[in-house]
Amino acid sequence: MSAHTPHELHDAFPDHAEALHRLKLGNAHFVRLAGRHHEVNREIHRIESEVEAASDERLEALKRERLNLLDEIAAMLDQEPEGAA
Repeated sequence: MSAHTPHELHDAFPDHAEALHRLKLGNAHFVRLAGRHHEVNREIHRIESEVEAASDERLEALKRERLNLLDEIAAMLDQEPEGAA
């Protein structure tokens, strides 16, 4: 087994825990993005852990998708007011 570990949103954005929580509760688009990020992230983890087979091209495509999702999520977090309840 590989030592790779999944990268969850709270790991990617440790300083935005409150904003992540608010967006999960009140933004349907964010919920879809976060859900897709979770799916893609888990698939990457399964491939890197050699639990699931995939071509190098498939793995690279998933990694690009994860980066695009993270970029979109980061943009949404930038729009969130700090400390808003």
